[in-house]
Amino acid sequence: MTKIIPRISTRGYYDLKYGKTIKKNSYFLYPKKDFEKFIGSKELVIMIHGLRNDNAGAIAKVILAKNRLSRLGYHFPVIGFSYDSNTTGAHLRKYVKRALSAGQIIAKKNGRNLSMFIEDFKSASPKTKIRLMGHSLGSQVILSAVEYLAKKNQNNGIIESVSFFGASITSDIPSSKKYGKLLDKVIRGKIVNYFSPTDEVLNWANAEKFVKGPLGLNGAVGKTISKYHQKLVKPKNHRFASYAEILKSFP
Repeated sequence: MTKIIPRISTRGYYDLKYGKTIKKNSYFLYPKKDFEKFIGSKELVIMIHGLRNDNAGAIAKVILAKNRLSRLGYHFPVIGFSYDSNTTGAHLRKYVKRALSAGQIIAKKNGRNLSMFIEDFKSASPKTKIRLMGHSLGSQVILSAVEYLAKKNQNNGIIESVSFFGASITSDIPSSKKYGKLLDKVIRGKIVNYFSPTDEVLNWANAEKFVKGPLGLNGAVGKTISKYHQKLVKPKNHRFASYAEILKSFP
């Protein structure tokens, strides 16, 4: 019997063609009983996938993260955040711009959903350290969650650490006055950006001006906040499986 992978899900909340909101619900937990077991855990890792991932893809990314972290000696719970990133036409050149735009809209909106889970979970388990891992478009979900969390002072330091892999957010974010301040406020520990100048998807997105200067391509520009660190890596390709392979330590 296949082991069920616990996840926070917002599947079906957003329209896959244009990113329009369908349901204003916060999130649902699957399976709910597993989340009750996590209360009181010393740490909890949430893996946030990128574009073109259906529910099965989201689960696969959690398994990759969990297995890699386990090999690195990290044995706390690893769960997933599953959202509507399998936007219509993302695999077709003709519709890729629209599909990416819808994906970015959905990722930004999911920041609210993820932030609500973090607040709710920390309320139930205040001593649990929450660590976020975001691949590609997942970096946008994390950034938007930080924006939502920063609105309340009680959320100062609510996230323990963030790891970005092949991040599609822009390279000026860790040094920007606006986002630098928000990241500094909400994240207690460190932010680590694993970037790769050979990442074929980010190179293409940058050349096509779909994402101008992705953080995951050449790292950050300007003077970054002190919590921000970056590592130049050489994954085989843009897939999370390739980035997981190059991870040498965690957290």
